[in-house]
Amino acid sequence: MPILTLNPRLLDTGSPPIPEIQAWGTRYAREGGVLLNMCQAVPSHAPAPGMLERLARAAGDAGSATYGPILGEPDLREAYAAELARVYSGHPDASQVAITAGCNQAYFVAMMALVQHGDAVLLPTPWYFNHRMTLDMLGAEPRPLPCRAERNFVPDPEEAAALIDDRVRAIVLVTPNNPTGAIYPPEVIARFYDLCRERGIWLVLDETYRDFLSEAQSRPHDLLSGGGWPENLIQLYSFSKSFAIPGHRLGALAAPAALLPELGKVMDCVQICAARAGQIALSWGLGALDEWREANRVEMQTRAEAVRAAFSRLQGWELQSLGAYFAYVRHPFGETSAWKVAERLASEHGLLCLPGPAFMGREAHVRIAFANVDAAGIVTMEERLRAAGV
Repeated sequence: MPILTLNPRLLDTGSPPIPEIQAWGTRYAREGGVLLNMCQAVPSHAPAPGMLERLARAAGDAGSATYGPILGEPDLREAYAAELARVYSGHPDASQVAITAGCNQAYFVAMMALVQHGDAVLLPTPWYFNHRMTLDMLGAEPRPLPCRAERNFVPDPEEAAALIDDRVRAIVLVTPNNPTGAIYPPEVIARFYDLCRERGIWLVLDETYRDFLSEAQSRPHDLLSGGGWPENLIQLYSFSKSFAIPGHRLGALAAPAALLPELGKVMDCVQICAARAGQIALSWGLGALDEWREANRVEMQTRAEAVRAAFSRLQGWELQSLGAYFAYVRHPFGETSAWKVAERLASEHGLLCLPGPAFMGREAHVRIAFANVDAAGIVTMEERLRAAGV
């Protein structure tokens, strides 16, 4: 019989690293306590009680079991547009908002709309591995824009300008960054926007972790402060982290209104509409849970400072970047591969974290998702890293 084949672009796409690291954790003997998962970015707290009540109520309503609007529930689109206006002091409206099945779908939908086979997109490195995987599947080039420790892992617009040619269709920025936690200053974001506008390409701004900035940084940039939506800006967001509902897969995409019908074509093919029960609950949660969200933001800042203090006491481990959910750390084991370091931490010390090369970072680094654990978990992290030696 003929040999069956698969899409070679898919075969050439790397696999997500998290299942591999979690498999290493199954070898941990647990003599030193429970497995500490600081690998995948997951809120360690439960959703607000009011959110859980409304999720249950909406899920039990037969009306929410039917198809909904492709671009999202009108009430939620209105509520998120109002949230954007509040955060950025702009004037966005619901016609510029689409509700997606998580931020990963928002990114996939955006890339399907912007690039085709042979195009290129600038991705700051270390990059979020799903961003690279999406481009590989589409046959587009993920062109690295290096972010260096000496610049606090913030990309340089001048370096980006030198990398743009006639194949580049967009620049993607992630701030606060995954994996480094780096927070890009508003003036740097503005320079990237100006660069994209001058070159006639898109700026795709992933702000998944926006809600965990410090109070002084609560307005991340000024791109939306004008009268209308910037013509070459796509903004991505996730409700998963700030509302602690990653399993309900809800995100948002905001863009020029003229682009939304084209995005809707992709969304109709991928999922038709995001899960409706979660959308209905979020329509209430945006606004009603502001105090609860603020308390979680403060808690994440407290955990970040606890992580900073822990690494100040750990010999050999160098904390090089810290922000929102993540610590990006240089390990003390010389030329040893970060994959080997992460495997040993998981299987021998019960600490799951991701190696820098999973993000096209260097072998010397690991990423630790400190939002996954409480204060006691951060103490345990310090103890296990100390036990791993130098």
